[in-house]
Amino acid sequence: MTLHACLVSGAGLPDPVLSSQSVFRSVMNALARPGSIQTISAVADVPSCLMPVTAAVALSLFDHDTPVWIDDHFNADPAVAAWLRFQSDAPLVVDGSRASFALIHSGSALPDFETFAAGTPEYPDRSTTLVVQVDTLIEGPELILRGPGIKGTVSLRAGGLPSDFVGRMQANRALFPRGVDLLLTCGAELVALPRSTHVTAKGA
Repeated sequence: MTLHACLVSGAGLPDPVLSSQSVFRSVMNALARPGSIQTISAVADVPSCLMPVTAAVALSLFDHDTPVWIDDHFNADPAVAAWLRFQSDAPLVVDGSRASFALIHSGSALPDFETFAAGTPEYPDRSTTLVVQVDTLIEGPELILRGPGIKGTVSLRAGGLPSDFVGRMQANRALFPRGVDLLLTCGAELVALPRSTHVTAKGA
C-alpha cells in the first residue's frame, strides 16, 4: 500500500458494536498468540494513509480515556487528527511517554522505544501500545519468535522494519514486565509482538 497524503472521510465501522467486539477479539487473539496473523474486516472510507486494519484498531480501541500519539507523517496532515477525534474522541498528545497508543505510519520510521511509556514495576500496564504499519507480514526477513503463547518457535516475515529491530525488541524484552507492546498492521491483517516475546533473526 502506498503511504501518501491523507484525505479524511466520515465513515466508521459498519456495525459499531459487533464490529468493535470482533476487532477487539482479534487483537486479544494476536496478543495471546504472538506471530499469528489475524484478519480483520475492512473499514471503508478512512484517511487514505491509514491501512484498513490500522483504522479498525483505532475505531475499536481508542476512546476519550486513551491518549494517542501520532508520528510526524500522520501529524503533517490535519485530516488524520480530525478523523481520529471525530471517530474516537481520543485526546492527541505530543509527548509519547503520555500515550496509551501510538500510530506509526511506516515500520521503517519506527521511533526509539524510549520515546514511549514502558510502565513501572508497580504498574507495568501503564505503557504504550505501538500500532505500526508495515509493508508485508509474509515476505520480509525471517524473524524467529518464542515465549508465552508460542509452542516452540514461530516464524514471522514482517517487512519494512528498521535494521536494528531485533536489537530493539531484545532490549524491550529485557525490561519485562515493563516495556511496550507492538501491533504490526498490513492491509487487513495484524500481528502482535507483546513485550514478553523473544525475537531473533533467522540463523542468529
